[in-house]
Amino acid sequence: MQLTEPINQILNHLEKIHSFNAQNPLEDTRKYLETMSLQLSRKKEPVRMIEELNIPLESHQVPVRIYRPNGKNIQNSSAIIYIHGGWFIAGGFETHDAIVRKLANKTGSVVIFVDYRLAPEHPFPAGLNDCIDSVKWIADNAESLGIDAHQIGIIGDSAGGALATGVSTQIGELLKFQVLIYPAADHQLNTKSWETYETGPVLNKEGGIQAWEWYYPEGRDNPDPLAVPILIKDFRNTPPTLVLIAEHDPLKDEGEELALHMKEAGISVHTIFYKDMVHGFMHMGEVLNEVDQAVHEMAEFAHQHLETITK
Repeated sequence: MQLTEPINQILNHLEKIHSFNAQNPLEDTRKYLETMSLQLSRKKEPVRMIEELNIPLESHQVPVRIYRPNGKNIQNSSAIIYIHGGWFIAGGFETHDAIVRKLANKTGSVVIFVDYRLAPEHPFPAGLNDCIDSVKWIADNAESLGIDAHQIGIIGDSAGGALATGVSTQIGELLKFQVLIYPAADHQLNTKSWETYETGPVLNKEGGIQAWEWYYPEGRDNPDPLAVPILIKDFRNTPPTLVLIAEHDPLKDEGEELALHMKEAGISVHTIFYKDMVHGFMHMGEVLNEVDQAVHEMAEFAHQHLETITK
């Protein structure tokens, strides 16, 4: 495994991160992601406006954060719903704030970040249901949100890629496109790339096994494809899809296989392979120029499929 000097610099930094006063492995994972994101993301871009609200569901509320792009002051805007990663057990507003700001400004779309319920407190299907219900609510309330209900896309990274795939399988008719950033797609962790990168960088197999156990404890026997996207057979609702793959990522093979399954089902799929990159590289904009490249690629893809972008 030949890693570039910037990646080695990042990995050396990651080894020095220690979660402050973590009480257990779960809290350690959550604090680690927060620390990594804050320390390695580039300075946050200003956006025109950030709003927070709670989507009211039958038994609870789902917090969302709405990013309105810099320089835009229009009604009936296109929108992108962002589903965050973190192994289904970590992540939230602050871990992905820098990424979402860049996406809003570069795409010119309103970006709506969904803070779905996390495992193990809320195992599958809680988080997926939150994402599905949130997309439906956003489409139903588009006018009051200042967006066009017919010009909505979805982006998910890592575990968020699994969730976004589940959403588009169920209600993809509401979406113009989806982007999957190094998606988690298989709970078995038995691919060649998992064998190669069992101990990292960034992810490790032991942590992945634990995360899937927390997220989907009933998944060993007859797993639900909505939890494990690699098992999905019916992609009829899936919109045009962009998949970003990192070279030195244990999730590489399952991401490529998921993209292949979509293509075989007749879905328009474009895959971009990021040579030398590791899992989570979108959080590493302080060091990696590839973050800006990836945001540009995603924005180009969004512009191809959204009609109400104002430039």
